[in-house]
Amino acid sequence: MSKLFHVVCILALSVFAAASFAGHHEKDDTAVLIKKAMAAKDRPDGDKARDANRKPLETLQFFGLEKSMTVVELIPGGGWYTRLLAPTLKNDGKLYIAYGTGRVEENLLSGADFKKVEVLSKDAKLYRPEGARNYVLENADLGVRNVDMVLTFRNYHNFGAEGRKAMNEAAFRALKKGGIYGVVDHTARHMEPETAENRRRLDPVLAIKEIEAAGFEFVDYSDLHYRPVDKLELEVGHEDVRGQTDRWTLKFRKK
Repeated sequence: MSKLFHVVCILALSVFAAASFAGHHEKDDTAVLIKKAMAAKDRPDGDKARDANRKPLETLQFFGLEKSMTVVELIPGGGWYTRLLAPTLKNDGKLYIAYGTGRVEENLLSGADFKKVEVLSKDAKLYRPEGARNYVLENADLGVRNVDMVLTFRNYHNFGAEGRKAMNEAAFRALKKGGIYGVVDHTARHMEPETAENRRRLDPVLAIKEIEAAGFEFVDYSDLHYRPVDKLELEVGHEDVRGQTDRWTLKFRKK
């Protein structure tokens, strides 16, 4: 082995080791920031009480969240995950929110941890027609490109097929190549029709097929939110299953 070749090999290994260390270091730092956000004094006690069930640290780690990422949260609702994502990303990354952002805009965005959060797709229309069971999503384009990650938690079931298609395609357009789309929702039995008793659930096999049809590659699933006590028979707000519903957790990548 020549001396020059030996030196080149050492340099290459050093670069690889440095990159690997930097990657692990950022993941460790991200976990610290998530934990800090979870323990924040101004975080509502009701939110904290749901940590054991929702497992936010483990869920965000499964999706591969890093503090330097640009992330879009779809349909943030009351901001349960926004309260964790915004502080984690505020210094080195970026958080956007889109669709159904009214409550978060009113209650959170004036806070110090949320001033860098931006609202996307303000022209989007998210509504449920009179007498309909599912929501409609129109003008869904997010207006950003090359983001690292798009996340949505327990929202997918709220839409009909066309609304889900619009959301998946908007997420695909917004992401960079290799970007991650993470989706969590309540589990329905495979191919079981929706009824008044079991509504607000969705078949994970159907979700995978629909999201793949938008151009995504299915990467992985997690059983973090597997709940054997839930027999998948009751609406998710029913007193017998509320707070202990079985949920699928799916990870996709833009090819």
